[in-house]
Amino acid sequence: MTPNFGAQIYLKITDFWSWRWQIDNHQDHFARTILTIMVPLLIFLWYQYMEVYIRKGKTLLPPGPYGLPVVGYLPFLTFNLHERFTEMSHRYGPISSLRLGSKLHVVVNSVELAKVVTRDLDKTFANRSPPFTALTLSYGMLDVVWSNNNAHWRKMRKLMVSQVLSNANLDACAGFRTNEVRKVVRDVYGRIGKRIDINKVAFDAELNVVTGMLWGCSEENHSSYIGNGFREVEFKILELLGAPNISDFIPMLSWFDLQGRQREMQKQTEHLDRVFDKIIRGRINGGSRKVEEDGRKDFVQILLELKDKKDGPISVNIDQIKAILSDILTAATDTTATMVEWVMTEILHHPEVKTKIQQELTDVFGMKIVEECHLSKLTYLDAVIKETFRIHPPLPLLIQRCANESCTVGGYMIPKGTIVHINVWAIHRDPRNWLDPLQFKPERFLKGKWDYNRNNLKFLPFGVGRRICPGVPLGEKMLVYILASLLHSFEWRLPEDEDSGVFDEFRFVMKKRKPLIAIPSKRLSDASLYL
Repeated sequence: MTPNFGAQIYLKITDFWSWRWQIDNHQDHFARTILTIMVPLLIFLWYQYMEVYIRKGKTLLPPGPYGLPVVGYLPFLTFNLHERFTEMSHRYGPISSLRLGSKLHVVVNSVELAKVVTRDLDKTFANRSPPFTALTLSYGMLDVVWSNNNAHWRKMRKLMVSQVLSNANLDACAGFRTNEVRKVVRDVYGRIGKRIDINKVAFDAELNVVTGMLWGCSEENHSSYIGNGFREVEFKILELLGAPNISDFIPMLSWFDLQGRQREMQKQTEHLDRVFDKIIRGRINGGSRKVEEDGRKDFVQILLELKDKKDGPISVNIDQIKAILSDILTAATDTTATMVEWVMTEILHHPEVKTKIQQELTDVFGMKIVEECHLSKLTYLDAVIKETFRIHPPLPLLIQRCANESCTVGGYMIPKGTIVHINVWAIHRDPRNWLDPLQFKPERFLKGKWDYNRNNLKFLPFGVGRRICPGVPLGEKMLVYILASLLHSFEWRLPEDEDSGVFDEFRFVMKKRKPLIAIPSKRLSDASLYL
């Protein structure tokens, strides 16, 4: 026996539990070690539980793969969950179940069953089961995204929709969008012939628009509060939200935070907290409360006035204010920037599509600058964007739902507390719903009524039901405006020595595996239009 034989055996055993996380630090390695040591004890407890479970004669659960005691199917999951769940649907049908640690997960892969979950039983499946990192980010489920369906959630969502995302407020904030998009055009013009990170360009523009809406009315340089590193902070937040965490699957281990996920999320949240504290403290201590000429106030002003009216129909505290600001800031910026990158990627890989878009832009705007008021005329660009959402939905499994009571879906029992995933990625690529589903064909969206508001469940990139994403109107406006301006003002090409491809990587928000780098050249003849 070789001297290091014991060490080799140890590595083999611990490697078995790697399932879908990558070893990025010593915490991940330590977590696998602890899990391996605890397996014998947990197996015993599992069999004790299963004896009781079987004696109760539970109703039939959806079909699915067998797992191991205690850890369930965790060791066999691949990193790209959307693809793995879709493969499972080919074997087990439109609804399947699997146990991950101590929790039962159900995956819905068809339009028919998605309708049951999001319409027929919408109230039953309106709760959340947030990961521990989300609990930290949301100040303990005080926000809109991760809060359960209760009076607090309804109050906060109504506040967000009526005061920030209403049509009236979006129209009033048109100046923010115009200024930032034209700034993007100027910046890109100054870098003609150079490599440009498309995601970063879109992210910076969206960040400035959102901060302008949230607290820009009273601040001359509203985006300066964020600081230069916010894009990296947001990327880390979204990475942590989607990262596998032992604490989520075996809650009895959450106190130890074996992988350090909660500690790392706390660091990122503290960055946001310092930004919010600075703004809120400045206002409370007598900072400027300027009101625009049209009477519009920024969102921070509105929230602080509601805080002062504790006896009013809607009141909020400081943590609730921070939670809702965090929702808007993190959700609005990254998703829009990611989808600008995906749309540009598909366009640059389909030259005939780019030609049609630019012809439409010329027909609508001539060789002048893009104006937001005419964006609704861009029917082909709209179809291209929707086709990109179909193939690359930003949240391929949406945000998980949780059953607040036991019910039946597709003839199977869904116990209370089950975590339910709607596999939008599979629905959008199902040949029963789409002709040639793997082909990029924007023309399919030129006929019929297609929008983001649940009129057709074959297309639901932002969800459906009461938990549909409330930020769609703002994201759609910015997405179309940025893309139209970039494509009308410039010609774009991929670097000869680099092809970013159209391959995705599973995250909380679906990312490109390699960032899109493109090189612009001047398209408009009048140079003054770029200034």
